[in-house]
Amino acid sequence: MRADKWLWHARFFKTRGLATKMVAAGHLRVNSDKVSKPSFGIGAGDVLTFPQGRQVRVIRILALSTRRGPAPEAQALYDDLDPPATGKDTVPGSSAPANRSDRKGRPTKKDRRSLDLSRKRSLE
Repeated sequence: MRADKWLWHARFFKTRGLATKMVAAGHLRVNSDKVSKPSFGIGAGDVLTFPQGRQVRVIRILALSTRRGPAPEAQALYDDLDPPATGKDTVPGSSAPANRSDRKGRPTKKDRRSLDLSRKRSLE
């Protein structure tokens, strides 16, 4: 089966075109060999490595499919060898809100109140 078609069937990419672009850009590895043709043939037992979002996915193909079915059917097609970490720190940089102490941008309502209070105290 074609690599781009299987990635789309397994629901790793929303469209087949996105899967094709990713493979054509040379971002897919099949059994640690770099692949740059979307028509590259893959089969059961192959290990795929590719970027998806901010993480690198490593999966083993368990079966091929004839159609792009629902998510539970798609998840039965592969075994995730490197499952993503769960929790709130999965995406780097998203764990804490931005610090306003750098004085950039417009002050928040809380900042304005503290400024007004400090000005009022300095006038007294």
